[in-house]
Amino acid sequence: MMTKTVHIRRTTNTDLPQLYELMREYIVHFYKQKQPDEQDLKTLIKNLIDDPKLGLQFVAVNQAGGLLGFATLYFTFSTLKVKQQAILNDLFVTADARGNQLGERLFQTCLSYVRDNDFCSMTWETGKDNEVAQKLYEKMGGEISDWLFYEIK
Repeated sequence: MMTKTVHIRRTTNTDLPQLYELMREYIVHFYKQKQPDEQDLKTLIKNLIDDPKLGLQFVAVNQAGGLLGFATLYFTFSTLKVKQQAILNDLFVTADARGNQLGERLFQTCLSYVRDNDFCSMTWETGKDNEVAQKLYEKMGGEISDWLFYEIK
């Protein structure tokens, strides 16, 4: 697959059925989480399309219109920087499309959006065992933060 034949663009309403399946694959098969409620996941996708103040998604689309990957940005605010901040929450490329720089292109598209829209930064997290993602993030110029991440369930 030639990466030049793959287009990166913002998600549209016509992407909803394919993006739902791609996100389900990401959640259930890649991250081994429980099956999400179909309507809840579709509502999330629709909300990101309809309300760009919440965040947005980019998709990698082949010439036939098939989705090969996606990235999700959520928007918040940094009190310390007194500016909007973006969280790269998801970056996923299908197994058969990996190795073609699509992850890099999706990441770069998100970073360009953040810079073009004067956000203070883009943050993200990845699994300690996800060495492939860590190599990508280091290649793209990412640095491990001085901040610690906490979670309560």
